[in-house]
Amino acid sequence: MITAKEDFPILKNGLIYLDNSSTSQKPAKVILAIKEYYEQDNANVHRGIYKLAQKATVLYEKAHETVAKFIGADFEEVIFTKGTTEGLNLLAYSLGKNLKAGDEIVLSEMEHHSNIVPWQQIAEERGAVLKFIPVTKYFRLDLEKATELITEKTKIVSVVHLSNVLGTINPVKELAEMAHKVDAVMIVDAAQSVPHMPVDVKELSCDFMVFSGHKMCAPTGIGVLYGRKGLLEKMQPFLFGGDMIREVSFERASWNDLPWKFEAGTPNLAGAAGLMAAIEYLQETGMENITTHGQELTAYALEKLSAIPDVTIVGPASTENRGPVISFTVEGIHPHDASEMLDKENIAVRGGFHCAMPLFSKLGIDGSLRVSFYLYNTMEDVDRLVEAVKKMVGEMGTETNTINRSEIAPSDLTEEQEIYKENVIDHYKSPRNKKEMLQYTVKHREVNPLCGDIITIYVKTEGNNIEEISFTGNGCAISQASASLLTENLKGKNVEDAKRFNQQEVFGLLGIPISHTRTKCALLSLKTLHHAMEEI
Repeated sequence: MITAKEDFPILKNGLIYLDNSSTSQKPAKVILAIKEYYEQDNANVHRGIYKLAQKATVLYEKAHETVAKFIGADFEEVIFTKGTTEGLNLLAYSLGKNLKAGDEIVLSEMEHHSNIVPWQQIAEERGAVLKFIPVTKYFRLDLEKATELITEKTKIVSVVHLSNVLGTINPVKELAEMAHKVDAVMIVDAAQSVPHMPVDVKELSCDFMVFSGHKMCAPTGIGVLYGRKGLLEKMQPFLFGGDMIREVSFERASWNDLPWKFEAGTPNLAGAAGLMAAIEYLQETGMENITTHGQELTAYALEKLSAIPDVTIVGPASTENRGPVISFTVEGIHPHDASEMLDKENIAVRGGFHCAMPLFSKLGIDGSLRVSFYLYNTMEDVDRLVEAVKKMVGEMGTETNTINRSEIAPSDLTEEQEIYKENVIDHYKSPRNKKEMLQYTVKHREVNPLCGDIITIYVKTEGNNIEEISFTGNGCAISQASASLLTENLKGKNVEDAKRFNQQEVFGLLGIPISHTRTKCALLSLKTLHHAMEEI
């Protein structure tokens, strides 16, 4: 097992950090590289001829070379972006220019929003058709269906390498072969795979690949787009401005050589220094060692978590073709509530839809908890997690809509706040007005993307008064109690009073301290109400 925790300053306080699919922590080497850049090398690149500017340019170009070698690419094929999302948007914009009505784009059902939404927008603009490779009951892609979906009309296939929800490692090389048979381009979202395993773009046979630095020990704001040189040369730039031009007149402009053609403006130079240091750190550890370490942690955690009553794993049951990501649900406990309970144990996990709402809709699940491991995590971290989940299950019991009173608000409350807390718990366990209204004047639906809370509010008016009001939806304890309290308070009220109802009044109904991360949960029903009232 790798023992790297001491290299990461933020982990010295005993934090068990298990949200690495979201972002990784940074080793001292990377933090130092960023510091040294600003202290010793800070100047703009590809502009000045003075020594400091040349020093910064050499460092920046060396970062490109380091990334290129890391993924088996050529120097000209590595473009620095802000991250995976920008890389995918760049591809959608530039490749989308060549799409015609009826052309097809093939994705999968397990994609991150960043690999769905840009293609949705381009498809709508160009009249193209989106298709999705289904996820089987074993949480794998249906390759037989993929062969049917990838046709002569297919121009783009874009698929995640390692799912940020299921942990599934997809056979992107096989999908690339399918795509190339019909002269389609193959794009790989490698945001989750590059940090955890050796990845070679030539071996994957992909035409484009995107990933982010911040998930692999590098700073935020720096990412990579790999593209085959011949394709990049034919593509139009995504952004225009300084450094990406060759020549400009008042009438026209021409573009710089690769990769600078796609890097307009002053780049994230400190981020590039940090990314280079992160890759050096990972290579010193050994990517094969990191892969093995992740597999061992995942196997151990799968065994332990699967044995806990009321815990259901969402993803493949074995570690074969599986990355160090485990999503799971706990019966009767909303993921947002559960993640906050684990936070009280100094364990950081993710709760919600993980930017993959369509996948959860397909699976019929209202979000999940997710733990994701990296090279600094240990078996002891897994043991701490398992014990905390067991404790949570034991305290909560199996009755739906129960909640541990110590988790709904801090324990150091005034006598009045304690009364309010019991009221909030009551409205969560036995929500008032929670029903679908068949005859209504207006209704509106809102979603909290942070944790996946969903609220639909129905309002029936008589004249200028609210005759009846109700809500439906799923969510954490705070969002559900808030919706119940709000609808109960507005019964019989004037429409104008409802329109003027504000945030402080909602907090007044709850009557207990609300943490910053739960504010959107508490105010979701009010936001939904206000949008509904706009239609009256």
